[in-house]
Amino acid sequence: MLRPAPPRALRLSNKWIWLAVGALLTPFLIVAAVTAVALGMNSSVTAQVQASLQPGTVPAADASLIEQAATTCSVLSAPLLAAQFYQESGFNPNAVSDTGAMGIAQFEPGTWSTWASPSDGDGKENPYNPADEIPAAARYDCALARQLAKVPGDPVSNMLAGYNAGPGAVISADGIPHIEQTENYVKNIKALEQAFAAPTGTVAVSAVAVQAIKFAYDRLGTPYLYGGTGTAAENGEFDCSGLTQAAYASAGVTLPRVAAEQWYAGVHVPRDQLQPGDLVFFATNVNDPSTIEHVGIYVGGGAMIDSPHTGSVIRFDAIDGFNPTYIGAVRPYSTVPQWPVATAVASASPLSGT
Repeated sequence: MLRPAPPRALRLSNKWIWLAVGALLTPFLIVAAVTAVALGMNSSVTAQVQASLQPGTVPAADASLIEQAATTCSVLSAPLLAAQFYQESGFNPNAVSDTGAMGIAQFEPGTWSTWASPSDGDGKENPYNPADEIPAAARYDCALARQLAKVPGDPVSNMLAGYNAGPGAVISADGIPHIEQTENYVKNIKALEQAFAAPTGTVAVSAVAVQAIKFAYDRLGTPYLYGGTGTAAENGEFDCSGLTQAAYASAGVTLPRVAAEQWYAGVHVPRDQLQPGDLVFFATNVNDPSTIEHVGIYVGGGAMIDSPHTGSVIRFDAIDGFNPTYIGAVRPYSTVPQWPVATAVASASPLSGT
């Protein structure tokens, strides 16, 4: 990010000092990650998830609306609806697509007229009001699930395909129609669902974390470059999410480009379960993930490797006291959805961060 930064804990101005510190710390960090993997933890995330939302994964104003809407029928869950709204609009209630689809759930005008119902007590049917559109989307999802109940295949996938392509297309295809947009729509939402779900029990560390940490460590002292992704033309320089993306790419995992989208590229991990290699995120408003502005790679001991801002270098920073404020952490999937997700309303999406 292009912003000034006050002195922080674990910050040294001389990059060679950081390299010396890193030389001492890294063997311990990598050993910790290797040990976790050697003890039998899976190389991909396999945590069981439950039907409640992980706190902080959706805008605070929408969370209770989504939880309530998820009770409309048994095929729905709060994480599934959250993933659907993220796919549709990036949680942008004012989004409008090129075809005129409106709001957080991207209702086409004709469909909205069928399913609209004032839900917030003001007597108005407003597609740009999540309090009206979220319950309407849940009712429509449930109606699609009932209509498509006899179609072969996964009922949730068929429901989602019906929302995107229309129920007639699903019936004609005897399942998900062979339309690239619809196939990606279903695949992305099913993959993202876990990112919004509160985990149960301990989430296993990813084996690729070892390589991601090593990649970042090997670049300690490299100057920050706004928009940098480490190309030769950029002299191997990175911004914050460019570094995390490249670190995980070196381990064979594809992450989206910006920090606010990387927030949805894995399982959300409680603070007391952080493991080396987890992505740690920072936002100006801890109740709104669309305000995420920074990401780093956790290395243990309350520290991360990150590329903070113009004028800095890739270095170690403390999580506590960092500006902006810590909002949470993600353990990346071994495979993640195709990015970007909310393609229909990309220009209107509130997602930000580098």
